[in-house]
Amino acid sequence: MKHRPLLLAGAVAGPLFLVVVLIQAYSRDGFDPARHPLSSLVLGDHGWVQVANFLVCGLLGLAGAVGLRRGGAGTWGSVLVGAGGAGLLVAGFFPADPINGYPAGAADTVTWHGTVHSLGPAVAGLAGLAAFAVFARGFARRGERGWLAWTVAAPVAVIAADAAAFAAADFRLLLLAQAIATAWTTTLYGKLLR
Repeated sequence: MKHRPLLLAGAVAGPLFLVVVLIQAYSRDGFDPARHPLSSLVLGDHGWVQVANFLVCGLLGLAGAVGLRRGGAGTWGSVLVGAGGAGLLVAGFFPADPINGYPAGAADTVTWHGTVHSLGPAVAGLAGLAAFAVFARGFARRGERGWLAWTVAAPVAVIAADAAAFAAADFRLLLLAQAIATAWTTTLYGKLLR
């Protein structure tokens, strides 16, 4: 399989992203994962770590999308998954704005680059939800009931976690949503690697 390394890249992207975020979120001085969005990790003395995380995982995600296409996952599903990688690249190239007092002492600001930064993950999230629909249709057509159930349950859980995060003003629930989407994507790559 010539596309196997590309699928492996995609399989690694999500878990690597989450591990790097979690290590930073619980070790960075002044960062509170409940009050500060993970994008705030690009700010401060060690912000380069999160910038690198966005860029490396974005490239891995794009490679994985190419692997999905070459592996027979179809055009639209691959493009929509690839939008997730592109969203990470946008987030890496354009720094986030300070929010809720992070980094310590910084006033909340709104800049053009912070707005562009926020658009990357937002567009990627919407593309991800559309990808669930595209893949669910394919699994339904092929009679893969287990995969269909997982592909329907995952976005419902993601949306519920996102809604709960905004209702509770707790950004940790957004990390839960990211973990659910990552679990689905990683298992999809695993399915194609088998």
